[in-house]
Amino acid sequence: MCHSSVAANSIWRFAPDCVASLMLSTLDLERFRSTPLTCEPFDFLVVPEFVKAEARPAIDKDYPEVGRPGSFPLREVSYGPAFARLIEEMRSDEFRKAFEEKFNIDLTTRPDMITVRGRCSEKDGKIHTDSETKIITILIYMNRAWECSGGRLRLLRSGTDLEEVILEVPPAGGTLLAFRRSKNSWHGHKPFSGPRRVIQFNWVTSEAVVRREQNRHRLSSWLKKLRGPFSDEKAAA
Repeated sequence: MCHSSVAANSIWRFAPDCVASLMLSTLDLERFRSTPLTCEPFDFLVVPEFVKAEARPAIDKDYPEVGRPGSFPLREVSYGPAFARLIEEMRSDEFRKAFEEKFNIDLTTRPDMITVRGRCSEKDGKIHTDSETKIITILIYMNRAWECSGGRLRLLRSGTDLEEVILEVPPAGGTLLAFRRSKNSWHGHKPFSGPRRVIQFNWVTSEAVVRREQNRHRLSSWLKKLRGPFSDEKAAA
């Protein structure tokens, strides 16, 4: 069910019998389920504290060391067990089913794709909608706090004006932002340079998309090493 009113500028592996007891140890799916979906001008919701407060210190410690701007596939970074468990939960059937119910969509046969970011540069944050091959975009922010005015993701009514804000989301405190990709799912943020941690999870149209994007990120990472530490992608979540 959709909720249409929103205030502008608001702000590894486990045995099967263990999964149920661990599933909510990191992610607050009940909070997610109780948060209404906003449907105008596109489908989205924001869930503060989606990653539970008691789980965040360990995840923060085990988060991948990403020293350059850009998005990096999981297989290109190293991380600890608490972060691994978070990813395991995000790839669980319970997680997928919660999103299927919320967005009224069947994702059973859709592959997932996960990338992580650790730093942002001044060139990041350009307005975009995400590619057509992405079905649902999920962003989970893992910064301890966020005081800066830059780097706060804005959901927008326009593809040309960063000030036409529907909602502004500080990238802090285990906050989740999820939206259905559409031709008008515009988003971007004001410039920021420095550490900015975000996990991006997408259900995509096919395995070919996953392979292509992994190859693209690998090439981009190689080129960044050649050009220097502050060469980056234009679009950032």
